[in-house]
Amino acid sequence: MNTTNNSKRTFQTLEDLRQYKQELSASIDEHGEVIASLWHELSVPQKANTKGEMIASLISNSITAFDAFLLARKIMKQYGSFFHRRKKK
Repeated sequence: MNTTNNSKRTFQTLEDLRQYKQELSASIDEHGEVIASLWHELSVPQKANTKGEMIASLISNSITAFDAFLLARKIMKQYGSFFHRRKKK
């Protein structure tokens, strides 16, 4: 992505400002499409072609689930008062 310093740009007419707004809108739409396609590639699960890839995927998903469980447990333990959870006496 290109970042330019547009703070020095001056507009003489309202039409110049509208044209710049349209350029920015088109640029934002293009970047949005690129981001959407990349996000789709990340979020769609990949098919395992071999048994080894399937087992590696299963192990990876299991580790991720276990890690998420431990993180949730840690958060609930440290910040349980935010979730209105009280200890039994």
